[in-house]
Amino acid sequence: MNKTNQKLKSVMFVGTGSDVGKSVVNAAFCRIFLQDGFRPAPYKAQNMSLNSYATPEGLEIGRAQAVQAEACSIDCLVDMNPVLLKPTNEVSSQVVVLGKPVGNQSAKEYFRANDNKVLFDTAYEAFCRLEKQYNPIVLEGAGSISELNLKYRDITNMRMALRTGASVYLIADIDRGGVFASVYGTIALLDEAERAQVKGIIINKFRGDIALFEDGKNKLEELTGKPVVGVLPYYHDIYIEEEDSVMLNTKSQNAMAGKINVAVVLLGKMANFTDFNRLELDSRVHLFYTNNTAEIEKADIVILPGSKNTISDLQEIRMNGVAKAIMAASKAGKTVIGICGGYQMMGQRLSDPQGIEGNVKEVPGLGLLPVITEIEDEKVTEQCIFKFKNYPDDCKGYEIHMGRTKAVEFENGLNRLSSDKTDGYFLNEKCWGSYIHGILDNQVVIDDLLGQIAKETDKIDWDAFKQQQYDKLAAHVRKHSDMNAIYKELIVEEETC
Repeated sequence: MNKTNQKLKSVMFVGTGSDVGKSVVNAAFCRIFLQDGFRPAPYKAQNMSLNSYATPEGLEIGRAQAVQAEACSIDCLVDMNPVLLKPTNEVSSQVVVLGKPVGNQSAKEYFRANDNKVLFDTAYEAFCRLEKQYNPIVLEGAGSISELNLKYRDITNMRMALRTGASVYLIADIDRGGVFASVYGTIALLDEAERAQVKGIIINKFRGDIALFEDGKNKLEELTGKPVVGVLPYYHDIYIEEEDSVMLNTKSQNAMAGKINVAVVLLGKMANFTDFNRLELDSRVHLFYTNNTAEIEKADIVILPGSKNTISDLQEIRMNGVAKAIMAASKAGKTVIGICGGYQMMGQRLSDPQGIEGNVKEVPGLGLLPVITEIEDEKVTEQCIFKFKNYPDDCKGYEIHMGRTKAVEFENGLNRLSSDKTDGYFLNEKCWGSYIHGILDNQVVIDDLLGQIAKETDKIDWDAFKQQQYDKLAAHVRKHSDMNAIYKELIVEEETC
């Protein structure tokens, strides 16, 4: 279908709950609209995630929207995720507005602030700027749309759908059970205007013969008065980044014989676990996430990942014995590397004189690298081109951190940035750290990391691979959705803003 001369309404994918597949379905429709000749762009008014990304302008957004922009074949913009909440502990988050941190707030402070009118208006203005450039805007909701205690302060779900005029499709995860109750209850708890905005239902993660669900589809339509426009089968052969750390529970947590075992230390406030997606696909590697000291000892390579609260996570791994296991692995000749917060932890000392992360002003590091770090209120957010070690290849990555790290002995930078600055610290082939997220997306880095253990290589064109996956996802969703009905609903004559 090619309707390039048609203006489409904005479309919004919302959920009966968290982790039902909103981000992935959103990415699928971003690619479908692109394939059909439109110029789509993703949008999520407010995202809560420790996975973030730096835009080309050096602003911070949720990584899910960066992935969806990639599915649209466009650069990500801060307007695609104008409000980002990055949890710092159980009750508070760093609030990032239009790509810049504006401070930390507790959940109570955030949701009681004048029904978030200022943030709601800011987010809507970002939507309008996008709508002037792209067609259609593909919005994503957050969590459940029927949280009655929050909905009038919520800036992401039906409140935004009504203001933008977006056609809403409700996604439910049938794999977790209770799909009839969750769909019917979700729609029943909406008010009349909100229910009118919902144009259809998408059942996600269906296992088995879809034909056997025909009666269920009919019953859902009778109960809700809304058409079921898609029943999407569960898939195992399409690789799309997941947004929620919930998915880490499905990852391996143990070492395995016959491969290079790479242990990613499971931190309480782990950030940007997407740093390891490319490495996980390498045929030479078995990558697993763990805070089990016995499993860390079995690993050939130990990686300390990023953290939103580095001092807190450092204290935790000292208490649970993981720090001791990491240092023992290093002494035993295993490779230990750190990225961002993990790099900070590997130093001799970590200080927070302004109390940005909490009340603890200073803690000793693991002492694996001769560096010290001071947490600062200025946040570094930028994409970068760099050369790893002495290799001639250009590598890509991005930095997102609040802290400056300096050597206490001689300087020995790991990477040379295109700005001619250095990044990280190289102690030896088996011990280094870097601030650069995405460093392990680069083939030269992976081959260097694994080269001391494996002789063969496993070449993957990472960018081309991701584009193939978006096409596979789009084909999967298109095949199992009523695209004619969806397009019929979306074709309009005028803009919203």
